[in-house]
Amino acid sequence: MKDNKKIPPATVKRLPLYLQCLDQMNDDDIGISSNKLAELAKVNDAQVRRDLSYLGTLGTRGVGYDISTLRNQLQLELGLVEGWSAVIVGIGNLGSALAHYGGFREKGFGIVGLFDDDPKKINSRVAGLVIKPLSDLEKDCEKFNVAIGIIATPGEYAQSVADQLIGCGVRSILNFAPVLLKNVPDVQIRSVDLSQELQILSYYLDRPILKAVD
Repeated sequence: MKDNKKIPPATVKRLPLYLQCLDQMNDDDIGISSNKLAELAKVNDAQVRRDLSYLGTLGTRGVGYDISTLRNQLQLELGLVEGWSAVIVGIGNLGSALAHYGGFREKGFGIVGLFDDDPKKINSRVAGLVIKPLSDLEKDCEKFNVAIGIIATPGEYAQSVADQLIGCGVRSILNFAPVLLKNVPDVQIRSVDLSQELQILSYYLDRPILKAVD
């Protein structure tokens, strides 16, 4: 994977969005302009050109960006061409839904393990995988060289699960539990609080939507 330290974090957040926009293009489309990509991504075209310049990507006047080349560059920069192994801890409704989500593998992420501490769930199957106890986590993280841990537990268990994942050598965590996890040096933690996202949407219900410019 390329060294992303030179790319601003805000730009890194937009790279998957650009990749998603390219996936929406018709199969017979060859090029895409910065204006069109900006329209799909809901940012301004100057932002698109600035972001893509960090990849060494230069568009051609009158043609724009070659879609195939740009897609490959984005996948390379995001490390998707290598493929990453991930585990899910907490196999309730949300964890089960995440296990069944086929988009992970399509984007280069393979779910290799499901874990829970509920004896009633252990040894049952979800999405073709056997749910294992947390005591097996370290062994499987080492066996499958797990890079990403996905936490879908109730909030009160999330920090201890995160600590266990970090202790197993996992350095990237996607947290769906409704709590903030402690920052740890050299560990990337991303939190997705669904209720918080709904609260943000609620704020905008009675307000005009402004175009994002960041």
